[in-house]
Amino acid sequence: MTQEATACYKTRHTHIPASPFTSFPTHNFSSCQLQQISCSEIMAKDMTLLWGSGSPPCWRIMMTLEEKNLQGYNQKMLSFEKMEHKSQEVMAINPRGQLPAFKHGDKILNESYAACLYLESQYKGQGAKLIPDCPSAQAMMYQRMFECMALGEKMANVIYYNYKVPEGERHDSAIQRNREALSAELKLWEGYLQKLGSCCYLAGKDFSLADVIVFPAIAYVFRFGLCQEHYPKLAAYYNCVKERASVKATWPPTWKDSPGQDLLRDL
Repeated sequence: MTQEATACYKTRHTHIPASPFTSFPTHNFSSCQLQQISCSEIMAKDMTLLWGSGSPPCWRIMMTLEEKNLQGYNQKMLSFEKMEHKSQEVMAINPRGQLPAFKHGDKILNESYAACLYLESQYKGQGAKLIPDCPSAQAMMYQRMFECMALGEKMANVIYYNYKVPEGERHDSAIQRNREALSAELKLWEGYLQKLGSCCYLAGKDFSLADVIVFPAIAYVFRFGLCQEHYPKLAAYYNCVKERASVKATWPPTWKDSPGQDLLRDL
């Protein structure tokens, strides 16, 4: 038994001190489930996540924490609009002034890929298994995970073009090129899912880190108006994975009460 697990066992029925951060509720559970949740909270008590609603990198870490039954972590939602990601509170953990800002004890992992891999490595025997044992499935998982970087870049080039490019330097031809590049990228992912057939997940029959990494990006493009009829396999994937408990538990709160945009409607 690890030191962390031993500490969890010994303090399973002890009171957890109040935190200045928000923790997820544990109501409506049986006594056995409450013991398990208490254990997870103790294991996660040294974890702190500063995050922004709708941010795919933040969402990935939150999904991983849910999948690994680490719901007791300290967390605080910050506002991008209010520039809270540039606050001293964030800069103390992430000197780039970006979200997420994630800390486990004295270990800092602000890159979402790194944080997700770290959490799976540290808690591989807890919660969902996110890295498959099968070499073929594992290879596919890593391939799709890191391919998501290209998707994220092309997505940002379209969605944040006006934010990234000064008004005097914007050109219709560049906007069109960016949209065509994103369309080609999405068609590539549509093809990947087509080849998987009836499998709901990106690395095969089981949910994995590939889905943790990629799903928030897919959800993001649909949030910005991507037409489900134009990309039926991506739409089926999105509609399947969004029903997963870890996704529902971490769904961006600002998305629940506000409509999406139609920027990608005609893509």
